[in-house]
Amino acid sequence: MKFSYELDELVDLLVPKKVVGHTSFPISHIESLTKTKEGGISFLGNPKYKKDAAISQASVILLPMGLDLTPKANQCFLLFDNPSLALGKLCRDIEEKYCPHPIVGTHPKAIIDATVSIGQNVSIGPNVVIEANSTIADNVVIMAGCYIGHDVKIGDNSVLYPSVKVMDFCEIGSRVTLFSGAVIGSDGFGYETVDDIHEKVPQIGNVIIEDDVDIGANTTIDRARFSHTKIGKGTKIDNLVQIGHNVIIGSGCLIVAQTGIAGSTTIGNHVVIGGQVGIAGHLNIPDGVMIAGKSSVANYKPKMGKILRGNPTMPINDANLFYVLRSRIPNLFDRVLKVEESLRELLSK
Repeated sequence: MKFSYELDELVDLLVPKKVVGHTSFPISHIESLTKTKEGGISFLGNPKYKKDAAISQASVILLPMGLDLTPKANQCFLLFDNPSLALGKLCRDIEEKYCPHPIVGTHPKAIIDATVSIGQNVSIGPNVVIEANSTIADNVVIMAGCYIGHDVKIGDNSVLYPSVKVMDFCEIGSRVTLFSGAVIGSDGFGYETVDDIHEKVPQIGNVIIEDDVDIGANTTIDRARFSHTKIGKGTKIDNLVQIGHNVIIGSGCLIVAQTGIAGSTTIGNHVVIGGQVGIAGHLNIPDGVMIAGKSSVANYKPKMGKILRGNPTMPINDANLFYVLRSRIPNLFDRVLKVEESLRELLSK
């Protein structure tokens, strides 16, 4: 992507706490500290890479306050409390100024039922299908190939990337982002086995996604058997996550890729779930719990604390000790074999 910022523009945009040095080069690319050349900008987000910042050829580097470094000739340091956040602000500005923006209006190849209510400044791309009685609020973007079912509600300023599916009766809040391939309101996995035959149990609930939620690519959220599957305000969900029917997720949660949450589990507010975590059904995970990647949560008890790890999941200190001891098992077997051999020699005498 082509872009260009003069140093004065960057300072006005990012408002650093301190400016050290100067550069005459226009800033035209973002790279890591070790790869950036003249005309590039980079940032130091982790102090362990301080040595990379010292030798970097970047024309502008975003640094944390208090770092004792001196810029080279024609190089400028911008100092912040949070350089990563400052870079994010720059990326947002680049996105708004330089990325292609959807054209307001409805593409002639979209298929929209006559009963659909569409707000102002809405962009609807080619091959979009919107079924009867759905409501699309102001400033919504629905990109190519999306399907919106019957009686769906989508709040203002939400964005649906290509090939998103929102099934019947689901409700999407304001400023929600659904990335490509996400499926909201797919059928809940419900069966009753009678005489060795798996009889389908109809899933007649819906999914409610509150405001400011992000849903990653190819994530699936099942509609409830009855009532709602619900995602709370400000929660961010990564790619390839599976959320079962009647799951309730609180506000401000972070759920990383390839996590699976089985039906009827309740997740509290500000819970952090690492990648490839499996959570059984009908559990109650309270506010503020953190679950390390690849953990398997079959149950939760308050005595387990707020930071969990392992398979089965246990308090993180217990899990860390377990993994250390497990690594010593081969040596332990060798020692036991030697003891047994010594005992046999003693007994033979």
